[in-house]
Amino acid sequence: MTVPVPGLPARVRIHEVGARDGLQNEKGAVPTEVKAEFIHRLAAAGLTTVEATSFVHPKWVPQLADAEALFPRLADLDGVALPVLVPNERGLDRALALGATRIAVFGSATETFASRNLNRTVAESLAMFEPVVARAKQEKAHVRGYLSMCFGDPWEGPVPVHQVVRVAKSLLDLGCDELSLGDTIGVATPGHVQELLSGLNEAGVGTDRIGVHFHDTYGQALSNTLAALQHGVTTVDASAGGLGGCPYAKSATGNLATEDLVWMLDGLGIETGVDLAALTATSVWMAEQLGRPSPSRTVRALSHKE
Repeated sequence: MTVPVPGLPARVRIHEVGARDGLQNEKGAVPTEVKAEFIHRLAAAGLTTVEATSFVHPKWVPQLADAEALFPRLADLDGVALPVLVPNERGLDRALALGATRIAVFGSATETFASRNLNRTVAESLAMFEPVVARAKQEKAHVRGYLSMCFGDPWEGPVPVHQVVRVAKSLLDLGCDELSLGDTIGVATPGHVQELLSGLNEAGVGTDRIGVHFHDTYGQALSNTLAALQHGVTTVDASAGGLGGCPYAKSATGNLATEDLVWMLDGLGIETGVDLAALTATSVWMAEQLGRPSPSRTVRALSHKE
């Protein structure tokens, strides 16, 4: 039954991350043709933003070493945004050479994770991103800034709101068009979410430039998403079938499952343009390719129905 709640957005754009954030956490490499089929199926289910891959050195993320082979296979997806992650100028060169028009950089709100993930301090990582973002904007590319560890860090504990706001503003000041706030280890709760969003607004960051990226470690991803929607956020990251985590933070379990998100949004009468049945079938298919069941509760419930 659809029962709207006053004050929520009429439409939400789902930023699908399963093909990149999801598959980069797999122990083995998924064949390129399977990745391409996965992305095509996601697009056919109505997802209009599907993060395709990452142009990171294969040494660091071997699961996505086929970026050059994969991206051209997606050229027929008209009307679908296909962001790619780039860590540095070399990664940007590779992405632009293939015609990518949407790129993302990946920063950290904490020093320890910046050191472990990027082998740099937070300030050094921002300095590394500066020429990347500048060149991408010169090439008329849309730039997303990911900010990880926005709520808690496994080494440093709870992350102060003012610290996250400072790094977030720095990313936007570089020229990023939008910002994705990452709860990398899934420790956020709704009050914390709204406090951070309010802190960003008070610092001059409009809610229209903010997306949220929740992990479901403690079962809080949907409640945190609802808190963000109540604050006016209209971009939500999710991963088909609940694939993914973070290879650099062992306490980071799976992303918010796209199907679980769509089930909630459908019930609230919020438009997404996503066909839940087609999306569920896609995640069941992908789970078969990976040889294990999907962790998404909605996928399990709908796929077991007669």
